[in-house]
Amino acid sequence: MKVPDRVRWALSVVDPGPADRVLEIGCGPGVAAALICDRLETGHLLAIDRSPVAVQRAADRNASHVDAGRLEVRQSALDDLEVPAASLDKAFCVNVNLFWVRDPSAELTVLRKALRPGGILYILYGDGPTGDDRVTPVIVEALERNGFVGVEVIEGAGFGVRGEDCRTPLVA
Repeated sequence: MKVPDRVRWALSVVDPGPADRVLEIGCGPGVAAALICDRLETGHLLAIDRSPVAVQRAADRNASHVDAGRLEVRQSALDDLEVPAASLDKAFCVNVNLFWVRDPSAELTVLRKALRPGGILYILYGDGPTGDDRVTPVIVEALERNGFVGVEVIEGAGFGVRGEDCRTPLVA
């Protein structure tokens, strides 16, 4: 299957390391999940989607990664997600609109709890009919209002916003 340019760009931005614990929000058919899991050695990806069809497709596409323990695919809305506190290094989504079309405070609260201190959230979009000038200011304001720091707009083959959990990073 051809990998969409927006997915390749997003993965270059997120740049998951071999030991990273990552959350993909809105995994769809699992294209990004396959590329991330190929990079993981001791890390783990939790891929969620609200659609049972998408979850099944992602799990089927990535059965070897599921079997190897690198990937868990779960049906869940983000505001219903339950994971251990501070259990994720990074979280990302591509073309998930909830962050700018309504108040995402409930979802951002879940993410703040799930990210480790200093963990990073990436909200990314491929080029499309809605431009970054309409989307990114709304997301920047929402992240800052909900306790994310180091919030910055990202541009490239797509656009998006990066925010860091405001708690002090753990010292290794």
